[in-house]
Amino acid sequence: MGLDKETLDLVLQSLRDFAKERLTDHVLLDFDERDEFPADLVRAIGSTELGIQLLFIPDKYDGMGGGAFDVYRVCEAMARVDVGIATGVLATFLGSDPIVFGGTDEQKKHWLTRIANEGLLMAYGATEPQAGSDLAALRSSAEPVRQNGTVTGYKLRGDKQWISNGGYADVYTFLANAPGGPSWFIIERNAQGLSHGKPEDKHGIRLSNTATVTCDDVYVDADRLVGGVEGQGLAQAQLVFGYTRLMVAAFGLGAGWAALDRAVPYSAERIQKGGPLSEKQGYTHKLIVPHAAALEAGRAFIEETAERLENGEGNLNTEGAIAKYLATEAGCRAADAAIQALGGYGYTREYMVEKITRDVRITRIYEGTSEIMEMTISRDRWQLHLKSRGQHYHERARELEELHSRHPRVGAEFAALANHALAEVLETARKGRLTRNQHVLFRLGNLIAQAEGAASLARRAARSADSTLDPRTDTRFQGDGLAAISRVFARQAAQQVADDGLRWVCGAGSISHSELSTLENAVQLSAIHRAQSGLLADMDHVANVVYDRM
Repeated sequence: MGLDKETLDLVLQSLRDFAKERLTDHVLLDFDERDEFPADLVRAIGSTELGIQLLFIPDKYDGMGGGAFDVYRVCEAMARVDVGIATGVLATFLGSDPIVFGGTDEQKKHWLTRIANEGLLMAYGATEPQAGSDLAALRSSAEPVRQNGTVTGYKLRGDKQWISNGGYADVYTFLANAPGGPSWFIIERNAQGLSHGKPEDKHGIRLSNTATVTCDDVYVDADRLVGGVEGQGLAQAQLVFGYTRLMVAAFGLGAGWAALDRAVPYSAERIQKGGPLSEKQGYTHKLIVPHAAALEAGRAFIEETAERLENGEGNLNTEGAIAKYLATEAGCRAADAAIQALGGYGYTREYMVEKITRDVRITRIYEGTSEIMEMTISRDRWQLHLKSRGQHYHERARELEELHSRHPRVGAEFAALANHALAEVLETARKGRLTRNQHVLFRLGNLIAQAEGAASLARRAARSADSTLDPRTDTRFQGDGLAAISRVFARQAAQQVADDGLRWVCGAGSISHSELSTLENAVQLSAIHRAQSGLLADMDHVANVVYDRM
């Protein structure tokens, strides 16, 4: 499944060439200042001019049949240019997903072929003003229209909010309550009773169109019910989360690197106290290196999840949530650091990092907020902890210890410490029934993501050493450089799991001094502290790699 390396490289190069010619910084900043959706440019990307829409459509519907890995690479590349434009392109594929995953054969052939050949813009009408991300609480309704006792169509009523492409889409997928339960419907732009509000005045992604969409007795024929059966809407929506959250994760990754890649050359040229900022640890080790490591941990988890999706391992909703959480949180922190790295220049609108920082912020909100990701991660992995009688993360740690024996330089031993510590924190939380506190549940979600991210990055570094990474992978960091990045992140993850885990165990429960001492030993706090030995040398190494000084 998916494209070969040469085809993907051609798609990425075509996108870069288009951006270089048509999406310069001046153009992007001008659209941003005017809060204008560049509809012609978005259509050019998702049409016969550039044809990015073909990537998401199977071969048999005149598409290219790209896989999850290809989609991640293209989404990252688009976000490096502009997250707002990327969002406009994403909305078409999100809008088509109910059809892709739940449509009848006839619906897929009709609509997906039209998207491929006509470059239709689509919108995904799910979120409502009162319900937000809770799709089960939707109020939109679908009233059957009958003739001679047979349902021939539906009248749709309801309001949708925060809809990307809401004011420009050619086709909308609309979630509404039918008598049989929540169901998706397909609506064309010219349908009577369909309207949209004025564009939202947003903090960022101002090059995307976001608007309310209203159905006021919009009639659609029965063949516009996705799948032809009522009540399948929520199940159809759940099928796509692992996939669509991976796309947003790639947005966070791309925007984060777009920001850092503007701070790096700036610091190489900016002279302070007799030398460039790029040669000063106080600058690089705070504002560049840790963010590069966090972004690459996000990449590692994205790539593993994409490969598993392509291998047919299920929906991977939790893995999609971890990928999104790691990459978007890292992307936002990296962009904020880039503003700091450029000082006063970074804070002005003339320099792109200010815009990137506003744009990437949305990635922690749409397709599920970071808090929803924390809840999703924690609840799923909590069940694994219970089913394994507390051994799930100990088993993952032992796998990492075995990896360390084969690849002693990739940081697997530090990732193992993080996973062992996580297992002990979870077990203490179980015994004390601490997850009754929602805040503890959410904080555990964060610690789980950090530990799993460290493990994923160590595996990626080992695969790089073995030359077994997917040939479509990003190759910016390889070999010893990637191993150093992994060691930096894994040390941080182990320290965070231990320190924050102890903090919330103490904060949520009544624990004696002797019990705390026992837990400190169980999470191997001293070993985690000792593992920090060599951290600065590794950060020096990562800085040299990022600045291409090797």
